[in-house]
Amino acid sequence: MRMNITAFALAAGLFWGLAVLIISLANLAWPTYGRAFLDLLASMYPGYHVGAGIGSVLMATLYGLVDGVGSGALIAWLYNLVAQRGARAAS
Repeated sequence: MRMNITAFALAAGLFWGLAVLIISLANLAWPTYGRAFLDLLASMYPGYHVGAGIGSVLMATLYGLVDGVGSGALIAWLYNLVAQRGARAAS
């Protein structure tokens, strides 16, 4: 069974973007919440600074959406590749 790469990429992008948004907003309300996770994101997402305000939260969310879509597409593509090779080996 093949995985729909576009659908999986969009679902992964929405999931990761929403996760980053929720944790970033929670960090604005409670500054210690998710700090280690957000520091990790800040080291990977240029221009993102933890606790710098709503603009920084939106920037991290956008990065998360793009990161999730790219990662989701890669995962779905690899799944299809491995599944196809496994099906050929089994037959």
